[in-house]
Amino acid sequence: MSVTLADIEAAAARIKGHAIETPLIESPALNDRLGRRVLIKPETLQRVGAFKFRGAYNRLVQLDAEERRARVVAFSSGNHAQGVALAARLLGIPALIVMPADAPAVKVEATRGYGAEIRLYDRLTEDRVAIAAEIASQRGSVVVPAFDDLDIIAGQGTVGLELVSQAKARGVTLDVVVSPVGGGGLMAGLSTAVKALSPSTALVGVEPEGFDDTLRSLKAGARQTLTPTTRSLCDALETPAPGELTFPILQRNVADIAVVSDAEVSDALRYAFATLKLVVEPGGCVGLAALLAGKVRSWGDGTTGLVLSGGNVDPALFAEILAGG
Repeated sequence: MSVTLADIEAAAARIKGHAIETPLIESPALNDRLGRRVLIKPETLQRVGAFKFRGAYNRLVQLDAEERRARVVAFSSGNHAQGVALAARLLGIPALIVMPADAPAVKVEATRGYGAEIRLYDRLTEDRVAIAAEIASQRGSVVVPAFDDLDIIAGQGTVGLELVSQAKARGVTLDVVVSPVGGGGLMAGLSTAVKALSPSTALVGVEPEGFDDTLRSLKAGARQTLTPTTRSLCDALETPAPGELTFPILQRNVADIAVVSDAEVSDALRYAFATLKLVVEPGGCVGLAALLAGKVRSWGDGTTGLVLSGGNVDPALFAEILAGG
């Protein structure tokens, strides 16, 4: 029960012409500040503003006619919600998304705008997985997990496929790739592709303080479930535990996990806007935060691939963070 390079290549063929092959960009200013070369993969420019569209489309396009008529149900704080909603609309599949009532309004409105039905829940008192399962049982719908699904993981792995290919086109072998980690779908797929194509490349995941479940799980050698008592700026990464399918892949492939504070994330968001000229959501720029804070050590000469995973930030929060600088 794992994902292979062949699975990721098949996913790339399925999403071709539907997902965007995001560019690989470089900032001399960032290179100078860090003293290393950084090649940036801005999934902020992907459809729905995040990498999540890749996995969602790869999963939904494989549903048969009966499954499509039965609808799909997903649960997400926002980016997976939008990815599933858009993929469902493109494929003519009705979708219902279970979203926390305190999800960023921009993500809720975008999900609704793609035509999905939304069921809000209280993340402190209700279980989104149980809600989605009950709805699916009542309606006969297909549940589309946010990360713990082989087709989702394979779809997200296309980020790594593109990243290595684009770097090699520049004559570069990446020494390290830095990416956010939530439930692990992106890192599991990304790391599988990168390790298959560039075995010497190290993978470093980044989590927000208070939600370092992957770091704790890797240290313990088994999945650890957190019971958070606070919130993070990084709503997209507030998962209590890595997935059952993603965790063994992370154990095999990930060299290190860095943990960043809200203050470091805010600094990175401001840097991305002012210097890189990119709008990145808090959860999407944790990798940049870790680099700016000196929390990612170098491998080889330090040539680094950096994934900015999403750009769906609430406008009011974005303005507040920018003003806080």
